[in-house]
Amino acid sequence: MLKKAVHHITHDSKKEKGKSGDVSPGSPNSFRSLTPKDVIPSTDVNGHTKEKEKDSKFRLSHIFSHSSNSRPVSRSATDEQSLSSSGSIKKAQRQEEKERKAHERAKLRDSIAIRRQESDLRALQVETPEQRARYGTQYPQEWNKDFSVWDDIALLEKDRKAGDTVTLRARIHTIRDVSSHLVFIVLRQQISTLQAVLAEDGEVNTGHMVRWAKRLPLESIVLVRGVLQKPKEPITGASISHTEVKVQGLYLIAENKETLPFNVYDADLVIKHKDDSAEHSEEEGGVPAKRDDRAVDVDGDHEHSHEHDVPVLTQRTRLANRIIDLRTPTAQAIFRVNAGICSHFRGFLDSQGFVEVHTPKLQAGASESGASVFSVDYFGRPACLAQSPQLFKQMCIAADFKRVYEIGPVFRAENSNTPRHLTEYTGLDIEMEIVHYYDAMKLIDAMLKHIFKNLKEKFVPEMTLIKRHFPCEDLVWLDETLILPFADGVKLLVESGWKEEDGSLPKEDEDLSTRSEIRLGELVKEKFHTDYYILDKFPTSVRPFYAMSDKDKPQVTNSFDIFIRGQEICTGGQRIHEIDALEAKMHKLQISSRGMEDYLEGFRLGAPPHAGCGIGLERMVMLYLNLGDVRLGSLFHRDPKSLPLVKKPHELRHPEASTNPPPWKNHKIGGADSDPESTLRDLQPLEKLIANYGDSSNTSWLDDRFKLWRDPESGAAIGYSPYRSYAIVVGDPLCDKSQRPRVISSFISFLKREAKLKPVWLMAGHEVEEILGARMNWSTLSCIAEERIYDSAKNPAKHDPEVSRKIRHAKKEGVKIQEFGLRETLPEEVIAECDERIRDWHAGRKGEQVHLTNVRPWIDQEHRIYFVARDADDKVCALVVLTQLSPEHGYQIKWALDFPGAPSGSIEYVILHAIESASGSALTFGASASNKLVAMHGLNGIAIKTLSKAYATVAEHHKLVNKGEFRRKLGAKDEPLYICYPRHGLSPAGIKAIVDFFKEN
Repeated sequence: MLKKAVHHITHDSKKEKGKSGDVSPGSPNSFRSLTPKDVIPSTDVNGHTKEKEKDSKFRLSHIFSHSSNSRPVSRSATDEQSLSSSGSIKKAQRQEEKERKAHERAKLRDSIAIRRQESDLRALQVETPEQRARYGTQYPQEWNKDFSVWDDIALLEKDRKAGDTVTLRARIHTIRDVSSHLVFIVLRQQISTLQAVLAEDGEVNTGHMVRWAKRLPLESIVLVRGVLQKPKEPITGASISHTEVKVQGLYLIAENKETLPFNVYDADLVIKHKDDSAEHSEEEGGVPAKRDDRAVDVDGDHEHSHEHDVPVLTQRTRLANRIIDLRTPTAQAIFRVNAGICSHFRGFLDSQGFVEVHTPKLQAGASESGASVFSVDYFGRPACLAQSPQLFKQMCIAADFKRVYEIGPVFRAENSNTPRHLTEYTGLDIEMEIVHYYDAMKLIDAMLKHIFKNLKEKFVPEMTLIKRHFPCEDLVWLDETLILPFADGVKLLVESGWKEEDGSLPKEDEDLSTRSEIRLGELVKEKFHTDYYILDKFPTSVRPFYAMSDKDKPQVTNSFDIFIRGQEICTGGQRIHEIDALEAKMHKLQISSRGMEDYLEGFRLGAPPHAGCGIGLERMVMLYLNLGDVRLGSLFHRDPKSLPLVKKPHELRHPEASTNPPPWKNHKIGGADSDPESTLRDLQPLEKLIANYGDSSNTSWLDDRFKLWRDPESGAAIGYSPYRSYAIVVGDPLCDKSQRPRVISSFISFLKREAKLKPVWLMAGHEVEEILGARMNWSTLSCIAEERIYDSAKNPAKHDPEVSRKIRHAKKEGVKIQEFGLRETLPEEVIAECDERIRDWHAGRKGEQVHLTNVRPWIDQEHRIYFVARDADDKVCALVVLTQLSPEHGYQIKWALDFPGAPSGSIEYVILHAIESASGSALTFGASASNKLVAMHGLNGIAIKTLSKAYATVAEHHKLVNKGEFRRKLGAKDEPLYICYPRHGLSPAGIKAIVDFFKEN
């Protein structure tokens, strides 16, 4: 291969030389004086520019023979080719070396296989049946009778002595190949490891048995019988240091047949590393180094492993291979602590007269105001996964259980990808009757201290293991727990000079951010010398609807949080137990009682004063052990990215209008790009591009006010509207997603060089925001959202009592619906009737209107479905138009108009009918304004504050959020859209320009 590469390069060089005039070494033209072009600038170590003559020694004659006939010439195309040639040679050399090593490895494997076969044959000839029976894959079945007395490695030094015969079933932790006659096998059971010694003795253990043992895969399960003995020196590579087992029988029970991403022995040696130390290699497809390099010994008849550098294992790698990671002694120790917390929680409460209960995890409504829920289809009825057992445990108190507790799963549909949040965690919950609010706080405090005390005393081996990987000081708490009023905690922060990320001071009527909580924990540790304290009397505005207000100070509640190491592990407080006060609070906070009828009934029947708390088990484990991430305290964690994102591949609605490849490069449909430089091509129609790749925002490009930029390579389209000095870009590019980065870059270059406009990108989706914000360093924010119905077959609006009532009224009034499907021609008289009603609708509009497109329902009828509602007099009273989008996005409810005089409920009736006709496809109402502005990339606190204030003013003036509220009632869910612009490219005046753009439509 190398010879071919050299010949090819030399041949090309000769051809190039001939083309340049066949300059011979002795001709006058072979030398010339250096010009400034021959000198290129370079930079020295101090950053100063210096001049350096171009290298003249890159001709092939120098590379191969260092011929004295070669002459220095300027760096020309020939020199560039020489440089490329040098790279080609090196590449060929590397490939040749790679092939050589692969060939050597194959020969080595073949040689090992042959020698193993020879060894097996020799063993059959020389080993006695008794010797062969001491190893292999079948152990004596009579051993099963003694299964109950098989030994536990952790108890060997305590319960057994040297000379005792033991039977152990364990995993192979690692194998230490000492010589051709001796091998050490480290066995592992959970957190305990033991060294097993297998030596050839000629009588009991044969040489073939030793060689067979060395080939056993790591992490395989083996059954070992042997005699305990004292090692000559303490063993440092196992947790049992003063005892080892001399092997007399070794059997393979379960073989590890897969290549391990890492082995437990290495993972147990690894000191805690930050993810960013290996982040790049993982993203590029790299894998951590592994300890399974092997070589043949001097006799060539067996393999032995070599110790080498410990690999770097990131948290991502560990969590992605959780079963293997959970085998490590450190992980085993973490979950023993996890179990210990539950055990001592249960034991303490049992001793205090509590009853353990198990509440339903399927509920009709949310149990925590302000927290998101996972909605599920419960036999056609709406339901959700329980955010906590809060409502049910209070119902138990109303049922006279007096004191209850539960250990069970809790579900929170919050898209928080932080080290302290999970979407499913284990809750330790308490509820109890009280006389005074502090009765519950006192008991919960005593319970937590009971847990801490037992963890400290009874889990010393586990803590020793964990601290090797997660160093931390022991938790410190006071005999008399510090109870710090919330207002005093805020005061401590303010006095220390602490400020929030936006520069504001912490406030007594707002909850503390995580950063503020951690800082407060540091201040408490400095001042009061404790890691554990209670923050009491939280403001009413940050507590759930059922929290009891303080009678003497209504702006605060009888509620508290408990902190360790500056982070909250427990939230608790007194509940409202009087039905009148509870319903008044729900009414004030606009909380629906739907789904909570049974809960409220308990209070109507009379409930005693009560209080309780909820503790997140995994967070408590994380903070007590200083793990740094709650996922490490969860067996199989669930966060917003846990479950695989499986998207069905979508076929294009119009394959002939694809952008990847475009029609002129698609040989399947007869495309032939005879002139790659030509821009005179039949570009894909915009309407078909929208049906292939579009979302709701792209449909606005059909309006005359939008210009279309087309990518000459693919035909991809981007719609923009020149407005003053801006290019208002709306929606994502119409092209295959893989083409977006290049298409966006080309378009921005066009705006800068040709259109001379400043881009402001509106209604960008998540992927486009990532391209502009993360890759191109634009500023990005979100104050709008796409309002989607993800599955029209499961639209919750069908079960909304108010919507159902309106629909019943419309039907009673005689409203009927006509439907005209895709590619179905609308009668001219229907169009005329609708146009007349649209004019009536326009005449009834008052005030400034903010919208993206005009009402033009009859364009692109090929991709639209029409629903015309008529009243009892056959007069058109409502019109709904569905526009076909990409297969991924389904349909847009492009227009939904109820005309003057329409019977009440007409528009709800038609919209719901249109949604149901979509047959399970996704739908979107289009974009709507969000309640607030959220910064994403490239905005500092001052910019966020300025833009938020400007947005709030505009949103309030134009009532931008009203439309979204109506759509959510019909089952829509918000999916954030983004506004993106180059750094320092948008001011409050720019926001006004955007609003004016919509108003002038």
